[in-house]
Amino acid sequence: MRAPLKSLDDALAELLGCANTLDGVDTVATFDADGRVLAQDLVSALQVPSFDNSAMDGYAVRCADLAAGVALPVSQRIPAGSSPAPLAAQTLARIFTGAPVPSGADAVVMQEDCVLQADGRVMVNGPVTAGQWIRRSGEDIELGATILLKGERLSPAELGLAASMGMNSLQVARRPKVALFSTGDELVMPGEVAPQDMRPGAIYNSNRFFLKALLTRLGCEVTDLGIVPDQRQATIDALAGAAQQHDLILTSGGVSVGEEDHVKPAVQVLGQLDLWQINLKPGKPFAYGYVRRGGVNGQGAHFIGLPGNPVSGFVTFLMLVRPFVLRLQGVSQFAPLSIVATSGFTWVRADKRREFLRVRLNAAGVLELFPNQSAAVLTSVAWGDGLVDNPPGQTIAPGDTVRFIPLTELLS
Repeated sequence: MRAPLKSLDDALAELLGCANTLDGVDTVATFDADGRVLAQDLVSALQVPSFDNSAMDGYAVRCADLAAGVALPVSQRIPAGSSPAPLAAQTLARIFTGAPVPSGADAVVMQEDCVLQADGRVMVNGPVTAGQWIRRSGEDIELGATILLKGERLSPAELGLAASMGMNSLQVARRPKVALFSTGDELVMPGEVAPQDMRPGAIYNSNRFFLKALLTRLGCEVTDLGIVPDQRQATIDALAGAAQQHDLILTSGGVSVGEEDHVKPAVQVLGQLDLWQINLKPGKPFAYGYVRRGGVNGQGAHFIGLPGNPVSGFVTFLMLVRPFVLRLQGVSQFAPLSIVATSGFTWVRADKRREFLRVRLNAAGVLELFPNQSAAVLTSVAWGDGLVDNPPGQTIAPGDTVRFIPLTELLS
């Protein structure tokens, strides 16, 4: 009797339970920290902005001094970066965006609402409200506030925020070291053999290229170990060598029950391996285990084996390997944002597995389906801009609402 398929959610939970945050912290320049994961909370040592400043080019005024039809003299000019004197009574000050608001002033009037007269005095038109066009000290960041949390992935906005607190360097999680290789005598590297010279049964190794790119986008240091021959000893040697200097070994292909698939027995010789059948389409076969380092129990590299079909490998990576790699770096929030979208297609082939259909959003805001959803057709992923997360047994008709996951949520 076959064991029931493991749900994707259960598989992810089990996998993440094995993904302890890696030891080690790197100190990197804030300029170079894009995509890295914070290894400490960032607490502000100052207020941002540190002083009340003008949000507009215009005039700093004291509201009590303003009267209809009365023009006031300009007592000072305040550019950004200057230190103004207190605002003298019955005067106003020319001020520019970002400049400190002088003491005694309680509003800024933008220059479009003022009239400069021939004698140099300025007439303010319209009502003025105390506090208008003044950015208050600390309105962005308060002194002592925790602004960024340990485990957050840094984006350009976070880098700017850190810089605004005076942080020129940051403590970040070290990059996971990943060994990547493929198995299969049928695989050929692009450039080694011209298309017209390919032997019967040979295929170009596409998985190696997208897997390396995906790992790099997630902040990994990737060692490309190439294609390992379909020989047991060659596979054992490759795994044993990879375990010495890497946190994770990722393979594509070689985890099925075929007699030429040597990854399973090789990993079992060197460590431990579990083969999962996951309620996932495209996908289903998945391997997780570890390879001991130097024969020492408890020390070694994680091992993950992906299915060899390109779309199966791509989707399984996004659903399982991506969160695993982020968890190794201490990331706590990695679930992709999904949106409710409208189907513009018919899907009558309901499957017993949870399906991830390759789709794209058209100009009308309706989802289109790539016509060939085969696990071997990588064109569907390149064409699409997202996945429909379709529950088991679910058909889809035009106008139905579906759960849409943009690829932008999964490729970073």
